[in-house]
Amino acid sequence: MIKNILLSFSVVLCLVGCNSLDQSPEYQHTDDTFWLSVENSDLLVNMAYSQMYGANKLWDDEALGDNLIQGRNNNDIRLIRNGMADPSLNHFASEWKGAYEGIKTCNKYLENVDRVPGMAADFKAQRTSEIRFIRAFLLFRLTNFYGDIPFFIRDITLEESKKISRTPKKDVLNFIHNELDEIMDILPAIPSAKGRISKGAAVAFQTRAYLYENNWDMVIKYADRLINQQPTYGSYELFPNYETLFYSENKYNKEVILDYGYSSSKRSWGEMYSRVPMSQGAFLNHAAPIQELVDVYWTVNGLPISKDQEYDPSRPYENRDPRLSCSVVYDGFNWVDEKGNSHIIRTSYGSGTKDSWEGINSNNSITGYYIRKYFDPRSREKLNNYQQENNIIMFRYADVLLMYAEAMFESGKMSQSVWDITIKKLRERAGFSASSALEYPSSLSADEMRELIRNERRIELVFEGLRYYDIIRWKEGKKYLDGAAHGARFANNNTSYILLDNRKFNEGKDYLWSVPRDEMHKNPNLKPNNPGYAE
Repeated sequence: MIKNILLSFSVVLCLVGCNSLDQSPEYQHTDDTFWLSVENSDLLVNMAYSQMYGANKLWDDEALGDNLIQGRNNNDIRLIRNGMADPSLNHFASEWKGAYEGIKTCNKYLENVDRVPGMAADFKAQRTSEIRFIRAFLLFRLTNFYGDIPFFIRDITLEESKKISRTPKKDVLNFIHNELDEIMDILPAIPSAKGRISKGAAVAFQTRAYLYENNWDMVIKYADRLINQQPTYGSYELFPNYETLFYSENKYNKEVILDYGYSSSKRSWGEMYSRVPMSQGAFLNHAAPIQELVDVYWTVNGLPISKDQEYDPSRPYENRDPRLSCSVVYDGFNWVDEKGNSHIIRTSYGSGTKDSWEGINSNNSITGYYIRKYFDPRSREKLNNYQQENNIIMFRYADVLLMYAEAMFESGKMSQSVWDITIKKLRERAGFSASSALEYPSSLSADEMRELIRNERRIELVFEGLRYYDIIRWKEGKKYLDGAAHGARFANNNTSYILLDNRKFNEGKDYLWSVPRDEMHKNPNLKPNNPGYAE
């Protein structure tokens, strides 16, 4: 259905497309015929959902941060991380294009939905609220990447698209906040169908939007709705098992506030095919965790490895935060396949397996690590080539707890009770049992507590596409995205850490992306470009 409707919406110049459906072939719908049924109009809603997010965006977003590296070639995201991006970069253009295509879909729906005969008022209100959420989500991505952006909430003409200027980021964010406030009163707490945008999703999005502005009071206000005002805004809780939270058998569990749906019968995603161990059927490794990520996982005592006297560097993966083995495949990892069989994965140099590190130009992982999180054994059993049918989670309750903990701390309101309902709960779910890991660390300095909260967020939400945005909003690019990235201790015959890229972060440039060069050529009013980029 989505494919058919896409044929009717031929997008031109990526900022806007044709202004009506009457340019489609005669066997396709036109503006005059398309809006004659509720079923047709819902095709456009489904199309907007498909343009909002997905596995490809999650893994691209994740590669922008400091958790993994996309190896084997100088792809666009690697160029960004290595300080080599310029306005002609394809990734800048494709993100811009995809977001504005989605915005066009939303504007088209909102301008025409009143033409649909027989649509119940409450159904129309719900669908238009979903569309407004999706449009706000796409605008939020755009303004976080590019800052000031072309902003419009109607289907503008081609000529208008060549003249429109950029709207300040703060004005775009104000619009987003107002939209979310309005639609959260319309959306249902429990949607009529799984995967639909709900009241809770709007609240969670609002919480995140204020988090990215460091507006702690508003973060607390909206996070409180999901924590302490259930079921008015939805009923959510932590899923008991961190590892299986991401399995297809546990889709739509009580922790998930909004996810992007997949199913084996209609569509699946295949990124795990280039992220899991080679011995388990992977094709080539495209993205792998780096050593700097592995090093931040706590010991079972809740301490950094540098401060725990019980930590044994000769056995680096033992007695660590249980979430490590749920997320990262390391040397000696016990991989359980879709049939329940165990396989010990050997990744060290010279181990003589398909997974052993061979160098930074091999088809294997260039870091000596592989990804475990989001691998779904049931999908592997049902589908081929590591196609996955598990959903991609966009908002979940654990993130709300972490946003609340950070905002309470930054507001000077962190306490035993806040710790107990946020970080302690997450650690208990992860499998920590030592009192030193669960007790409120009241003796920490403010800087130490801030680092703990930020690190807890990194560990809990690893490979969920959020780390880059956290680094950018903290203005910590130089700390986390500058300097050498390393792999495991497999170089020089397993005596030193693998040296990968020497990443570069320019404080005067890299907090924003360049406006795509082709867009500036089409529309000079998009200039001046963001600081540090040529025009």
